[in-house]
Amino acid sequence: MAIINLFIGLLLLALGRKLFWLFVGCIGFVVGSNYSIALWGLQVDWIILVIALFAGLVGALLAIFFQGLAIGLSGFFAGGYITIVLMNMLGFGSNELFWIIYLGGGIIGAVLVAVLFGWALIFLSSIIGAALIVQTLSINPPTNIIIFLFLFITGFLFQTRLSKAKSTAPK
Repeated sequence: MAIINLFIGLLLLALGRKLFWLFVGCIGFVVGSNYSIALWGLQVDWIILVIALFAGLVGALLAIFFQGLAIGLSGFFAGGYITIVLMNMLGFGSNELFWIIYLGGGIIGAVLVAVLFGWALIFLSSIIGAALIVQTLSINPPTNIIIFLFLFITGFLFQTRLSKAKSTAPK
């Protein structure tokens, strides 16, 4: 699963804004993977992979056929995931407040994506891509934060330039 998370992290860092369906599919994969472990306590890699692939496929199909719903759901799940990852990175992980923190981050993520679609997509895909890569590396906390910030900024700048290059290209 570590190789898959690294690959998804790199895809999100580079192409999260450009390929919306890919962003939503990757969010579905990450959510399916994390929740199959957290909620059901699954330990068998192939079962986790099947659940994650199914969730990713559902997310990608939602993005293609029901874009409005996919925008809201992906923003919600991305915001919740990012909030929990950041809380854990900063050492504030708490099981008692997990759902409240997740819900708050999810609502903020959904609102951001709905109001500022393009910029929010760049921001969320860069931050999730960076988080996936840093989680996979499992280095000490200060180094994690430095690598996370570097990857986030690099992904954000790359996608911003890619987006501007597309909008200024002759038609």
